[in-house]
Amino acid sequence: DQIRPEAKETMTKLHELNDANLIMISGDQQSIADKVAQEVGIDQVYAEQLPQQKIEVLDNVPKDDRPVVMVGDGVNDAPSLAIADGGIATAASESADAVVLRDDLAKVAAATLIAKETMVIAKQSVLIGIAICTGLMLIASFGVIPTIIGAMLQEVVDTVTILYALRAR
Repeated sequence: DQIRPEAKETMTKLHELNDANLIMISGDQQSIADKVAQEVGIDQVYAEQLPQQKIEVLDNVPKDDRPVVMVGDGVNDAPSLAIADGGIATAASESADAVVLRDDLAKVAAATLIAKETMVIAKQSVLIGIAICTGLMLIASFGVIPTIIGAMLQEVVDTVTILYALRAR
């Protein structure tokens, strides 16, 4: 197999996104896998792995290095795609969480960036909702606002939080 032209740039982008530990789990010979990993910037290599051995490698990833996202072709990698915290197939696969429809590995880095930005917005939305609710509960506890107004304000808080979270679109 040929190295995809976008592979090195994709690995560089993934490192820049703080996905610090890039692992290649391959059925290829060790010497070939090592050469590819060195050319594209992959940190660890597990070569000559059968599908069951790939699952074992994923299972042994320390909790500190999680979540683990597996990228594979969806054929021999289907079990690994299913067992990983997130699975991205570069070919149609029911076992993946996401499928890259174009033959472009760079979409993996784009999907990672989207996921990270979505999580930031989700966390901000939750914190905004908690902060506003806490403030309103403190005000309400002193009897400054009637119960019915407090209930209506809760609906406003929910709406504001949801609208803020929609920024992720």
